This record gives sequence, C-alpha cells and structure tokens, in this order.
Amino acid sequence: MGFTPAEQAAMARAVALAATPGVPLGPNPRVGCVLLDDTGATIAEGYHRGAGSPHAEADALARAGERARGTTAVVTLEPCAHTGRTGPCAVALPEAGVRRVVFAQADPNPVAAGGGALLREAGVEVEQGLMRDDARALNRVWTFAVEHGRPFVTWKFATTLDGRSAAADGTSRWVSSRAARLDTHRLRALCDVMLVGTGTVLVDDPQLTVRDEHDQPLPRARQPLRVVMGERDLPATSRVLDDQAETLRLRTRDPQTALETLFERDRQHVFLEGGPTLAAAFLRAGLVDEIVTYVAPMLLGSGQQALADVGITTIADALRPVVTDVTVLDGLDGEPPNVRFTMTTTRGDLRP
Repeated sequence: MGFTPAEQAAMARAVALAATPGVPLGPNPRVGCVLLDDTGATIAEGYHRGAGSPHAEADALARAGERARGTTAVVTLEPCAHTGRTGPCAVALPEAGVRRVVFAQADPNPVAAGGGALLREAGVEVEQGLMRDDARALNRVWTFAVEHGRPFVTWKFATTLDGRSAAADGTSRWVSSRAARLDTHRLRALCDVMLVGTGTVLVDDPQLTVRDEHDQPLPRARQPLRVVMGERDLPATSRVLDDQAETLRLRTRDPQTALETLFERDRQHVFLEGGPTLAAAFLRAGLVDEIVTYVAPMLLGSGQQALADVGITTIADALRPVVTDVTVLDGLDGEPPNVRFTMTTTRGDLRP
C-alpha cells in the first residue's frame, strides 16, 4: 500500500516527539507515536519518557481514549512484543482498536522484537521502513549496543598541534581551551559511562563529573557512571571516589571484558577519557567507534603523546578514521579558538 502524505508528516512529527529534550538517554530507546484518523488528522501524540514510564504507543493511546478505535498508529520503533515494566504495545494497539500500524525501525532487540508479526496475527495492517534512517540516527547508540552486544565507545582527547597531551614536566592544565572544555562536558552528558585507567587517576586525580557552563556539577542522578579500569589500588582520597556520582572499579586490563561488564549493567555509551595507554589498548582491540579530538594552536616539541604505541611501523598500516565533522570553537576570555574533529569507524576498522 505504501505510505500516505499524512503518514509521512506524522512520522516526521513522531521523530521530533521522540527527541523531546530532557528525556533520559538510556537504557531505553527514544520513541515517538502519532495516532491518525481516517482523514489523516492527528488524534493523539505520545512519546517515551524513560525506563519505567509508559511506552510512546501507550502514552498516545491513553490520550486518545475511545478515539483510538479505527486509527493508524505511526511509530518510530516497531511496537514491542514483550512484557517488561510495561505491557507489550503490540497487544495494546489492537485491543484499543487500532487498524493500521506504520513503524520506522524494526526493533533490533531480540527480547522485544516480533511486534510486527504479532500485530499482523491480530488482524492489524502493518507497514514498516518509513524514515528508518532517521529513526536509527535518533537511537544510534542504543541500536549499536543492542546489535553488537556491547556499549558504543567514544574516545575523546585534547592535543597540541604536534600531538602532545601534556608537557615534558607532566603539566596538562590546560591543553584545551575553556570553550573546548565546556564542549567536552556537553558530550560527557550524552554518555552513561566515563572511563579512565588507574594511571590517569593516580597522576591527574580527576573528579570525572559533568559540569554546567558555570562549572557546577549536575545533580548526582544525571551524572554518568564513573569507571576506573586497571589492577592498581587507588588512594581512598581520590576525587573519583567522592559522592558526586557513582563509581565502579573494574580490576581488568582487558577492554573487551570491561565492555561486557558494562553492557551487563545496561550501559550503552562509554566516553573514553583515559590516557594514551588505555586509548591504545582499545584501539588495538578494535573497540573504538568514534573519536573526538580538540586541537589547540600550541606547540610543545616534547612531552606525552596523545596515543601510545599501537604496533604500527609503516604508513600503509596507518589507522584512518573517517572525519564526519570539523568545528571551530571560538575562544573565550581571550583564548585562541580550538578545533574539534569528530571521526567515526566501523567495528574493527582500527585493528592493525
């Protein structure tokens, strides 16, 4: 049958609803739903507001009441077919009298998938694929984590023009500008894990909290999980162990093991902020999916490299992530601008 102009407009609206600001980023996907009557007019809208809250379809059905009978439900994600904290939407929709369902992205989660088939068995007309790429982009981290069975990993670092992350005496405050640091906090807030190695904690004693533009920490409930990976003990006075956010010690040096543990804890997006040794370990294992680097107009000539040895001895074997964005961050307080490069890889691209 294809998609009507009203359904296309409704799906664009559903994507916008799913992206409503303030919705928690995990562990559930962001989903929007619009109910249309036979004329293509909107009857009700809904969106998911985080784990434990009604799904987008249930939200829209509750707002529609009896008016849901005979409608078309336009949803960004395939209605779920399982019972978790809420009941299966693939059952609720036909029970409410919905006659047709149009969804964008098939659910990649084997626990929840199968809603389309369940709807068809109930006599509901089902179409899928409308604005699929937009829906996947909306939940790119969640989709990746479900499909790959591990969190998406973003490696972030700051460097001088000659690739140094610290001076020869170990000082690194500040390689990047204040504008770059504010931007880093924005990106930290999009993740649910901030990961460093024991070496970074022992040398720099970072707090690893997300702070606002006034340098104030966000509430504990909005802080990512702080994770310290490595076998060395940490001083009890380490700032990463304070009460500003939850902290997890992973006494392993294996990136794969660390990610498996975090995935088991429903974590989907790791912000890797460790030093050059930890970054090299993840790169060698092919477990870096995105790279964000801030380049400052500064030359040191010596000092700590941003990346440790990854086993490359010839230019032909160079790691070549794909640049997806270049942004100049204007200087604040008289500082020179920094440049942010964002790069992506496919799984395994960075394995030498």
